[in-house]
Amino acid sequence: MIQVAPQMRVLVAVEPADFRKGIDGLAKVAREELAQDPFSGCLFVFRNRKATAVKILVYDGQGFWLCYKRLSAGRFRFWPSGQKLRSLEAHELQVLLCAGDFSAASAAPPWRRLN
Repeated sequence: MIQVAPQMRVLVAVEPADFRKGIDGLAKVAREELAQDPFSGCLFVFRNRKATAVKILVYDGQGFWLCYKRLSAGRFRFWPSGQKLRSLEAHELQVLLCAGDFSAASAAPPWRRLN
């Protein structure tokens, strides 16, 4: 089971990925195109060209998990733009996976000092 904790790094690939690729292909994209270590424990989020589906790749210490979500209707309208890679907070990922606008989401900081 994958649990997305607030402390986890969530990295979103801005450009669409070839969804014919499986675990090894997406790990290669993370390593070569995004210049990140797929064994780092980060969640790598990819979307298809039509913006109707996402894949999440994560290494849990024993092996890789590959999660796939395809919307039954509509598209992921709000997708990060800019460079090849974008970092998101855990709560922003939850909003993104619900096809919402992650930039409008707000939450308490994942860590704050206690007095």
